[in-house]
Amino acid sequence: MSVIFGILGEVQARVAGAPVDVGPARQRCVLAALLVDRSRPVPLDLLCERVWGDRPPKHARDTLYAYLYRLRQVFADVPGVRIHRTRAGYVLPVPEEAVDLHRFRALARSDDLAVVEEALALWRGPALDGVDGEWAESVRRSLEQQRWSALLRRNDIALRLGGHGALVAELTTLAEDHPLDERLASQLVLALHGDGRQADALRHYQVMRLRLAEELGTDPGALLQEAHRQVLTGDPQIERSVPAPRQLPAAPRLFVGRADELARMEKCLDDSPVLAVVGPSGIGKTTLALHWAHRVADRYPDGQLYQDLHGFDPSAPPVTPTAVVRGFLEALGVPSSSVPADPDARAALYRSVVAAKRLLIVLDDARDATQVTGLLPGTDSCTVVITSRHRLTGMAASHGVPAVPLDVLTEGEMRDLLTGHLSRQRLHDEAAAVDELLRWCAGLPLAVGLVGARAAGQPDFPLSSLVDELREADSVAALDEPGTGLRAVFETSYRALPPAEAEAFRLLGLAPGPDIGTDAAAALLGLSIARAGEVLRQLESGHLVRRYSPGRYLMHDLVRGYAAECAQEADRAALHRVIDHYVRRGLAAERTLYPYGTPSGIGDPVHDAFADEAEALAWLEAEYPCLMAAQSIAAGPAVWQLAWALDSFQRRRGHIQDQLAVWQRASAAAAEEAVPSARAVCSWRLGAALARAGNLSEATEELHKALHEPDTSGHPDAHQALAWVWEQRGDDRMALLHATDALRILRDLDVPMRQAHALNQAGWYAARLDDLEQARRHCTAALQLARVHADRDAQGRILDSLGYIEHRAGEYALAVRHFEEAVALYDAAGASYDCADTLDRLGLSRSAAGQYQEARAAWRRARALYAGQHRHADVERLAGRLNSASTTSGG
Repeated sequence: MSVIFGILGEVQARVAGAPVDVGPARQRCVLAALLVDRSRPVPLDLLCERVWGDRPPKHARDTLYAYLYRLRQVFADVPGVRIHRTRAGYVLPVPEEAVDLHRFRALARSDDLAVVEEALALWRGPALDGVDGEWAESVRRSLEQQRWSALLRRNDIALRLGGHGALVAELTTLAEDHPLDERLASQLVLALHGDGRQADALRHYQVMRLRLAEELGTDPGALLQEAHRQVLTGDPQIERSVPAPRQLPAAPRLFVGRADELARMEKCLDDSPVLAVVGPSGIGKTTLALHWAHRVADRYPDGQLYQDLHGFDPSAPPVTPTAVVRGFLEALGVPSSSVPADPDARAALYRSVVAAKRLLIVLDDARDATQVTGLLPGTDSCTVVITSRHRLTGMAASHGVPAVPLDVLTEGEMRDLLTGHLSRQRLHDEAAAVDELLRWCAGLPLAVGLVGARAAGQPDFPLSSLVDELREADSVAALDEPGTGLRAVFETSYRALPPAEAEAFRLLGLAPGPDIGTDAAAALLGLSIARAGEVLRQLESGHLVRRYSPGRYLMHDLVRGYAAECAQEADRAALHRVIDHYVRRGLAAERTLYPYGTPSGIGDPVHDAFADEAEALAWLEAEYPCLMAAQSIAAGPAVWQLAWALDSFQRRRGHIQDQLAVWQRASAAAAEEAVPSARAVCSWRLGAALARAGNLSEATEELHKALHEPDTSGHPDAHQALAWVWEQRGDDRMALLHATDALRILRDLDVPMRQAHALNQAGWYAARLDDLEQARRHCTAALQLARVHADRDAQGRILDSLGYIEHRAGEYALAVRHFEEAVALYDAAGASYDCADTLDRLGLSRSAAGQYQEARAAWRRARALYAGQHRHADVERLAGRLNSASTTSGG
């Protein structure tokens, strides 16, 4: 069932072609406000401002909630159309093509006349017709300007295509409505001229010139003057302004030596307009050609043409001469419609166009003479430089084309090139290692560049370590003569690999995540960590993987794609090994962060524990993208085990949407596998994740489902999550009831730290209900338990509650101390998400205590954390508070 939203006219919606009632004017304004920002959250306060301006009614929020509810009801049965509430605001994620405004903008960018006219046809009247207010009027003005720009663009395209006569009447009417628009006036002058009405064209120009002088005191601009010139000179049509082509890629930043070759190029070109630079792959042919071309570009006032011919690139077929000729003709201003289809006629037109021009033409990576012979101009006014791995002796014989062969660099040139990558001080301090590296490079410029780039990317590694890697690799085949094309390099390197390394290359193409650590690679490859390290170094020496930090390897996306193509069916068993590794290691990390029991549905960790929280957090930080990717492709118990492994880390870092995604997958897997104990865990964790993501209704449903699971181990957790849901709904009494239920169950289970969390939660809601004594008793008891177990994360959360209690009691100095201690503990525990909220409250207590400068410092840090966590509504709220505090305190 399709839906189309309309803004370019009366605000409307059509479902399956039929109009639907989207409500009164202000409700339509809410819909328009969401559609204008399609797929971007709109904060509630901003919605209020868009609907009522700066004077909202007393119950504006309640009215907005009602409008949003009614709009949800209107589209309740339409798949894919749902207004979501997020922490950043309300969002209506619909495709671009479903909203006429966004479809208009996309179409209006086209150079095709029919497409631009289709964009203009989307307008049904004034934008947001029937919606009043400052915001609507501002949007209306902006969109009308966009429509006008599209209309003028349409006129330009139509005139370029020769539609002068058809435009005259419309342009005349438009000119009466917009008497001072010079672009429109120039279009009308050209349309009249093209329609054979030169006198009328000149008359309109004179009228416009006098009008500009009288009303604005100015002369016609360049555009209108150019139109006047074309009429006076009798140009039969509008000439397109085509700049001289400047197609050369950027000049090489690092270029050394080649003095003899540059001198020979100059001498050869004195005798011949065509020259070939030849040599093996990686020798620097393109580098030399581009360096010379940029140096002499000013000799060629009509521009420079460049084409990579892909002669030796296995990722793409060689470019045909006819395709190159078409591209060159279009670059030189020949309309596509005027390019002949016949190859011989096309080549003849090309020679005619360039015959009187002084152009520099660079044809890079030619496969053979037949690929470039047809691209040679017929006169000597242009210069052509060709690069190729072949000597092109046929061209030398038939066309007298001289060749400049390239050889390896001298030792001094290699050292100069390496200096472009590394500091002279580093080269001086490790002179012996530099000498060894240069010997390995054997004068090949690409090898020097690769070694220099690798060393520069590892500034903390000694150069001797790179020497050791090359020596251990026992081969630098990938550095001797890599191919020009990426696939040629990859394939050549892959085919040369020993069986073990070739298998490893294929398997790494299948690994989940953007990179891989040595321990995970060992699991993937079924090798010991030491042997896996050796294999990875072999692959690195062939540039098939890159070590971007100690112990972590990255494949370029293209290399990875090629590796996956090479994978065999039997190789896919390796995925089970690496996923099992992530499960075992991940559960051990989670157990380190939360050592108070693992649900029976998850299973106990079997991997050696991490030394401490810092080590576990560092591992999770490094492996997080890989763990997420592994969970997305896992099956069976691994799905919910990986979700559990990520849980504490995601909570501390505030990865709310990721947390929801992993538990949604875990819940689906547990249901499919029909494992009751796992289903119970997934149910309450999914409910908690839904709540954190702001989906309170689904969260409530899922959490009540968890309370009815026969496995009761998750019941206290479900009650705690429900308490938080009721808090978000504004019912602290219901929240306290659920928190108390959780505490009652946990006291019977005798799990001290889980009791501590429950005590803290119960204390928080008691404080919100102004039962401060009970709140202190609960939170003080919780803090004692957390300190006994040295749980910094839990201590921080409890101290945050105690700070909140003392703030409500008016004990601001004590509140500040509690909050400051909580912040320090959060920092130590890596709990940046909760830390932001505590800093927010710390600022309030400091401000209440008269510490205004310190309050602003806390809010500034909180705002920075909120921004990093994409909590946009909180960022805006604190920005307002900081502005207010600055004004109040005089600075």
